Amino acid sequence: MLFNTFAFFGVFLPLTLLGYFTLSRKSLRGSIVLLLVASVIFYSYWDIRYLPLLAGSIVGNFLLGQAIVGGVPGTPAARRWLVAGIVANLALLVFFKYANFIVDNFAYVTGYDIASPGIELPIGISFFTFTQIAYLVDCYQGKVRETRPESYGLFVTYFPHLIAGPILHHKEMIPQFDAPETHRFNRGRLTVGMMFFAIGLFKKVIIADGVARFVGPVFDVHYASLTQLEAWAGALAYTFQLYFDFSAYSDMAYGLSYMFGIILPINFFSPYKSTSIIEFWRRWHITLSTFLRDYLYIPLGGNRKGKVQRYLNLVITMLLGGLWHGANWTFIVWGALHGFYLIVNHAFRAVAGDRGGLPRAILGLVATWLAVVVAWVVFRANSMHIAWSILEAMGGGTAPAVVGDAMLGASRIMPMAECLGWLAVCGVIALLLPNAYQLLGKGVLVELEERMRGPRGGLLLGAMVMGSLLLLAISETRGVSEFLYFNF
Repeated sequence: MLFNTFAFFGVFLPLTLLGYFTLSRKSLRGSIVLLLVASVIFYSYWDIRYLPLLAGSIVGNFLLGQAIVGGVPGTPAARRWLVAGIVANLALLVFFKYANFIVDNFAYVTGYDIASPGIELPIGISFFTFTQIAYLVDCYQGKVRETRPESYGLFVTYFPHLIAGPILHHKEMIPQFDAPETHRFNRGRLTVGMMFFAIGLFKKVIIADGVARFVGPVFDVHYASLTQLEAWAGALAYTFQLYFDFSAYSDMAYGLSYMFGIILPINFFSPYKSTSIIEFWRRWHITLSTFLRDYLYIPLGGNRKGKVQRYLNLVITMLLGGLWHGANWTFIVWGALHGFYLIVNHAFRAVAGDRGGLPRAILGLVATWLAVVVAWVVFRANSMHIAWSILEAMGGGTAPAVVGDAMLGASRIMPMAECLGWLAVCGVIALLLPNAYQLLGKGVLVELEERMRGPRGGLLLGAMVMGSLLLLAISETRGVSEFLYFNF
């Protein structure tokens, strides 16, 4: 089920909100169970074939967590359970996400005629697998004391995050599920949540889907014969499509959860305003970056074993971060590029220090942008051959320019003037305007909730609902599109 459909917004969401807060008056535990059931229905609506896989993963990891906590965390016995759990989770992920890739590459290298297994990727498997690996590690480290089955099940399946993140930690979520104030209906909270949702829906339907039509012609059709302008236009169009698509999902997920009184961790915070790659990864997919840091980079040794080992740890972490996104050499190369970028960034900081004035900030912004755009070309391309063709065109063009191309924006493959206009608007929004969390951040949320409880809040809530319905109508007219991170 997609957030940007009438089925979700007009049926699933209001029924779930109504049932949750009605049942909360009688039984907090009952309302948790209801939200768990609703989340399972949300997942099954997409493809019920993978419900047994999700259910088995939840039950298995819950029992493993109980086995670890039941002993003494940190002991050899607990460690054995932890290793068994991590191996089982990664084996499941490797089978469903990478089996085709491994077999195809083995057949190519050896020359054997081996048919691809044709295994389909269960939606959300990367997110619910990483969430549960983090849970097992936290159990081993003694951070988990007691978890009721329904709370754990909701922690994994909670519908705002299940399909495309953020990656959650039990200590952030389960206490909120059990808190009585979470279960009390609050119209101000509903209104603020709807504001986040509407902002995200606008980003998805109008901006991300609007600029998306300039991406396909470059990456999927004409990549072998592009002018320099066409190549850069396509690369920047994808740069903004992915940005606003992921930002949209993050805003909508945050807003939906806020309606239920449950605060999700911020997962996306204006990453294109970053003046370094280090800062970029503190703003882009924040929960994945945190997971890779806490559960991979630091256990590998982090920066505690000298510069050479630190740089090797960075490369390993980013390679696996790239591979997490999908089974394709393009993702591996993308991860390697960002590993290299981070090495250069850390080396530069070691020499020049952290401080710098406005010229250095501007230079850093431009350099970060160029590095990120080049990497996104590799990320989006279906093969390294296609990626190289587009990068070559960006460097000088692989086809003769149309007469007046640079001046008039003429193009054989897209309305260039319209594309450049879209890119300009996207750039202004991404670089100059505050994000939703800055507009509606923690400092104003409580006050805003109070203000929204009165008649003014009711009017604003109605306006947000009507605006969302209009955006959904536009989306249905064009053809509803998935969020890009559903593929990862």
